[in-house]
Amino acid sequence: MKAVIYARYSSDSQREESIEGQIRECTEYAEKNGITVLRSYIDRALSARTADRPEFQSMIKDSEHKLFDVVLIWKLDRFSCDRYDSAHYKRILKKNGVKVISVKENISDGPEGIILESMLEGYAEYYSAELSEKIHRGQKENALKGKNNGGGIPLGYVLGPEQKLVLDPITAPLVQEIFQRYADGEIVRTIVEDFNKRGLKTKSGKSFSPNSFNRILKNRKYIGEYQYQDVIIPGGVPAIVSEDIFYQVQARLEKNKHAPATAKADVDYLLTTKLFCGHCERMMVGESGKSHTGDKHYYYKCGGAKEGLQEEICQEGLH
Repeated sequence: MKAVIYARYSSDSQREESIEGQIRECTEYAEKNGITVLRSYIDRALSARTADRPEFQSMIKDSEHKLFDVVLIWKLDRFSCDRYDSAHYKRILKKNGVKVISVKENISDGPEGIILESMLEGYAEYYSAELSEKIHRGQKENALKGKNNGGGIPLGYVLGPEQKLVLDPITAPLVQEIFQRYADGEIVRTIVEDFNKRGLKTKSGKSFSPNSFNRILKNRKYIGEYQYQDVIIPGGVPAIVSEDIFYQVQARLEKNKHAPATAKADVDYLLTTKLFCGHCERMMVGESGKSHTGDKHYYYKCGGAKEGLQEEICQEGLH
């Protein structure tokens, strides 16, 4: 009889030692029962509440080739913590002539084995759901206390005592500079280029980009607002910029949604968001075009005319 071993751990508290223990016990079972182990499929730090596990799916796919007869697992909860997923994939394996054996749970092939297996799988699903609920409750309590729940720490902060974000004296002034310069009218690309020329880096050690700047400019943590799912706590973290500057920046970002030429053009249209049509008061936007001589010209055009609106009135262009 030929077999493969499937091993998995789901969290930081279960590391490589957990995998080694599962492989060892499955191998010992195989040796005692005259089973030849062909290979092992291992998923690291992936929950059994989902079937979206690369090695697990590879094992299911490989079972189609009839190369092995048995899948050895340490316990049923390594295979799946969802009863429906478990039944679905066991059905596929059975169709391919493959049986799942839990080496630590003595489950017979008789009718009583069916009851025992369903009870064990039900308990595994219950335990997984209860653990998830406890983790969520703990993270919500952390949020209410202003504690960091993991994930990336924004530029301008470091993790201080009691898992709370505190100001980074080196990078917090950079955040203030970004907001102030953008509020004063500079375009994102110009500030990005300046930061990169100065050798400044993002929190992950990469060069700045317009996307990284936009994430910074929209991050409400910088006015002291802490958010975790549906929990929002004003003053939950130290503010880096004032609300006045933050909302001034948001207003300009909203305006620039309707001025795409600023970001896409190969020149800077410095008057974008500052120049308005004298007829319909719509924002003027930057455009370019070539003359009959082939020379390229840059100019501003009424947003209404650009959108095909009020064509009889708004044909204003500033060259």
